[in-house]
Amino acid sequence: MNLTINTDRLAGRLAELAEIGKIGRTGVCRLALSEEYKEGMDLVRKWMDEAGLKTRFDNFGNLIGRLEGKNPDEPAVMLGSHIDSQPSGGRYDGTIGVLGALEAVQTMMENGIQPEVPVEVISFCDEEGHRFGVGLFGSRGILGALEPGELERADEDGVTRREALIGFGADPEKLQESEYDTGKIASYIEMHIEQGPNLEEQDEPIGIVSGIAGPRWLGVTLTGISGHAGTVPMPMRQDPVTGAAEIITAFNSIVQTEAGAPTVGTVGDIKVSPGGRSIIPEKVEFTIDLRDSDLTRRDEYEQQLREAVKDISEKHGLDYEISDDGGTTPKEASREIMTIMSEESETMNLAPPVLMSGAFHDASHMADACDMGMIFVRSKDGISHHPDEYSTDEDIAIGTELLYKTMLRLVGSV
Repeated sequence: MNLTINTDRLAGRLAELAEIGKIGRTGVCRLALSEEYKEGMDLVRKWMDEAGLKTRFDNFGNLIGRLEGKNPDEPAVMLGSHIDSQPSGGRYDGTIGVLGALEAVQTMMENGIQPEVPVEVISFCDEEGHRFGVGLFGSRGILGALEPGELERADEDGVTRREALIGFGADPEKLQESEYDTGKIASYIEMHIEQGPNLEEQDEPIGIVSGIAGPRWLGVTLTGISGHAGTVPMPMRQDPVTGAAEIITAFNSIVQTEAGAPTVGTVGDIKVSPGGRSIIPEKVEFTIDLRDSDLTRRDEYEQQLREAVKDISEKHGLDYEISDDGGTTPKEASREIMTIMSEESETMNLAPPVLMSGAFHDASHMADACDMGMIFVRSKDGISHHPDEYSTDEDIAIGTELLYKTMLRLVGSV
């Protein structure tokens, strides 16, 4: 396939950025607003500057590179993703979307094409949400959609997001200055690894995303009575671990109620206190991640879960608390952008399948403000959030070529 983009440059940048925060042979740890994150963002900014973009860091920790169009006051076409990672993540998650966006815009500039409207390449801050417990920070931030108290959320070392932003060089007292006015973004396009097995199973290098499932996040705390594991009779126990096990089993059944539905549910983190082989626990805390492309069904399943927590807690004599940890509603991609992607794929002799994204992305919030589109790139074995995460340079280049062609249509240069 003859590609317009510079495939060697793109692959080289991916490899160089992967050295920052590198763990093991192929893993990456670049937590949001960490030293590694700052080093990585500085490198990406250097590449943006060299390409000729006008760059800036905003007060949310986002990096933005802008190319003015013939009509600079028109809403911008925005492309990007994120470079922060999970603590033991891979080198492709998010990163290909940032560097692919830069490559697409740089290719346009090198071909002497001036867009009709402004184009911005953005690397969003803290999409992953690992360090401070809530992600999509930068994308929600520019849209004025942050929740109260987010700046005071602390990491495991007690560092608050406010402190981390200040350390990064941002000013958390001036967040409003970094928000985008309504109507200033015309469209947002994000390329991302699929993080699933569908493209590999279908032997396709790329896919077109039709929408993004909405995750719902809850925290459940069960409190019982601690005691000696050898002396308290079973019928007299108020054991929160037993209650948690029943709730988790019930949750697993709830999300499989409708066969073939894209609903998924996960308990990803469990804490038992005080913790000990010979101690009946006093408290259990665990997380709930509930995702669906159908908001009505997701809400119904959440209500069933809440009822299960109540009923099972009462059965075991436990106190319970359910915390609301946020989430997003399901989002649909722009049909117009999907059509453009499909048409441009045909010119590349490709017929990419249409996929729903089960993972959330910055695109899920950007869809609230503008037309949104996404391109998925094939993931080996569907692995993500792990050092073994892998997409070939060839597949990434194909995805970037489609990103480039789609961008040209959106900025009025074709």
